[in-house]
Amino acid sequence: MPQLSVIVYGPNAQGHLTELLDSLEAHPLSDAEVIVAAVGEWAREAAEGHAPETVVVPLPEGTGDAAARSAGAARATGRWLHFVHAKDSLPAGAPRLIAERTAELDAADAHATAGAAGAAVDVLLLDHVATTWQTAATPSRDGRLLAAVGREGLTLDAAADLLRLTPLLGNRALRVGFWRAHEEQLTTDDEPQAAQAALLHAGRVACLNQVAYEHRELRPESLPPRAPEDRFALIERHETLLAPVKDRRAARAVLYDLMMRDLVRTFAGENLPDAVAREFFRRASLAAVRWRPENHERPAGVEGVRHALLEEGAYTKYRAFQAANRTRRAAKKAVRTRKKQVGAKLRDQQYHRALSRPVDPNLAVFDAYWERGVACNPAAIAAKLAELAPHIHQVWTVSKQNAALLPPGTDHVVPGTRRYWETLATAKYLTSNVNFPNAVVKRPDAIHLQTHHGTPLKRMGLDQMEHPAAAKGLDFAALLARIDKWDYSVSANSHSTRMWERAYPARYTSLDHGYPRNDVFYTSDAETVRAARARLGIAPGKTAVLYAPTHRDYEAGFTPRLDLAELTDRLGEDTVLLVRAHYFYGGAASPLSGLRRSGRIIDVSSYDPVEELCLAADALVTDYSSIMFDYANLDRPIVVYADDWETYRTTRGVYFDLMAEHPGQVARTQEELTEIFASGAWRDESAAKARAAFRRRFCEFDDGRAAERVVRRVFLGEPEDSLPPVIPIEERTPAPTPEEATA
Repeated sequence: MPQLSVIVYGPNAQGHLTELLDSLEAHPLSDAEVIVAAVGEWAREAAEGHAPETVVVPLPEGTGDAAARSAGAARATGRWLHFVHAKDSLPAGAPRLIAERTAELDAADAHATAGAAGAAVDVLLLDHVATTWQTAATPSRDGRLLAAVGREGLTLDAAADLLRLTPLLGNRALRVGFWRAHEEQLTTDDEPQAAQAALLHAGRVACLNQVAYEHRELRPESLPPRAPEDRFALIERHETLLAPVKDRRAARAVLYDLMMRDLVRTFAGENLPDAVAREFFRRASLAAVRWRPENHERPAGVEGVRHALLEEGAYTKYRAFQAANRTRRAAKKAVRTRKKQVGAKLRDQQYHRALSRPVDPNLAVFDAYWERGVACNPAAIAAKLAELAPHIHQVWTVSKQNAALLPPGTDHVVPGTRRYWETLATAKYLTSNVNFPNAVVKRPDAIHLQTHHGTPLKRMGLDQMEHPAAAKGLDFAALLARIDKWDYSVSANSHSTRMWERAYPARYTSLDHGYPRNDVFYTSDAETVRAARARLGIAPGKTAVLYAPTHRDYEAGFTPRLDLAELTDRLGEDTVLLVRAHYFYGGAASPLSGLRRSGRIIDVSSYDPVEELCLAADALVTDYSSIMFDYANLDRPIVVYADDWETYRTTRGVYFDLMAEHPGQVARTQEELTEIFASGAWRDESAAKARAAFRRRFCEFDDGRAAERVVRRVFLGEPEDSLPPVIPIEERTPAPTPEEATA
């Protein structure tokens, strides 16, 4: 019998379950078992990746937390249970701390007076840290209270202030016999209620004044919205907890304080509809009077006034009191902000005047890479939109310096101009692969389509908070405000869908339709491939290798990672290197000068579209660039050159181990890279096998009809089930290779 059963339960919310199980696997404990009550397929898949050490209990999608906890506990064989939600985490060594402390309690209980009622400790309380979508591992306020109680087991009535601890099941471990005796009272989807009930039913409790849990609060805007009436459940929770302790003076006093605090905060802090607010206030007032302990003293100051008005049931007086406070605060804020608002900008005036006009249902705005021009997923969507819905007028946002590079006849607006803001204000559709400016208002009738511009290997969005070298002062509050405007988010594979939900937590609809820019990899023919190579100057019969490294956030500039002259020389006369980077050596003495003149190195750093480079190349060499996910659609060889993988993984953060899940061959030094090509390993059977697995995972929805699906779903409003289905990967035919195109 293990000392501790760690019961992980719930759905794989925003992908956090994998990290939790990885951390448990990294610090195994012989005296603990891990049981995963996995809700839904994604959680089951993540959990089964850690079997057989982990016991997996698969549960249907939608199973509630209480039912999941019970299902996991039913399989437990340990003496103590620790319930850990799948979205949360455990600090390194936490299970060992809990196991050792509970073993100590068991030993003490074994020496207790025989037959003493309630002698055993039933609940062990733990300290924790809190993580939100904006902060990481913030210490709780519970530590002082836990330290003040000490290590001896005692009854709750002797330390009723323990009820003030954050009400989580994760910051308490339960003796298995206690759980089974009180499972019915603890089985509720309301976790705070279950956590408090565990304390109220315990014979004795003990404390561990060390952090052994990490509670993660998901962004509310990424979760299904609650109905206003759901706030009534808060009153029911407190009354349910207060009922059994009517005669337990100390516990009742603490629970009453907690109830009043929660009721006042909810009423004051949430903008409830008037009818709901009145009913909430009425029920809260009744509860405040019904459960008020004898000789109870209200808090001093403003909080005491609020309590008095609530007990009195004086809804109108309370609202007047709130209004007076708001007026006072608003006056102070106005004084602070007036200095910043001297002289309203003409742009703002024009934009806000335009917002009063009706939304034009036949106007669509497109943007790519911060006004760079017609490119990427927006370009592919725009092309398909012109074909399927030519009545919708398209306007591109393009910087002044890039306007001259637009295809002839492209209607466009330059940022900052009057027409720019008027167009953004009145367009029905706003499509971008990055984000529109913060000042853009999301109108109820407008649709914002976020296409992204790659599959994430590196950490993105809110996940960058833990990697300051990557974030570099990123305004996360502004980021959240931007993503809240999204209606749709385009995805190329399930991995991206899940990581976008995690990195950009909001209520948009994920379009698992594929990346429109990758359609060309399935719709191009041999003539298209030959024409792309001809435009680049690649002579017939030559092997073209595209080298496309990514940017390093931890480097001030671009650092050459390869000696291109030596590499080109080793690859031989029949190989052409297409280099998409900005670090060519200058001067006549450069060894690259002759290679450039001979056509053996071609600078494609500014060449667009990048999809054409992919069609022209026989193989790709990259490091951590998302181009590998797109190029994999072509089913051509890919070599990863990862000379600084450990540094990149640590400083930038990654979502999976590319060294273990690569798309072909991996080189860690230039010598290894050269040998991969010299030996033919770049296109051998093992490389093809790795590439096939990579394609199945990351080219999941890319089949040549992604743009059509997006246009029909977003711009034409067609239902999901009427869209062209995704073609299975084994039935797709990529564009011919350069060798096939010249055969």
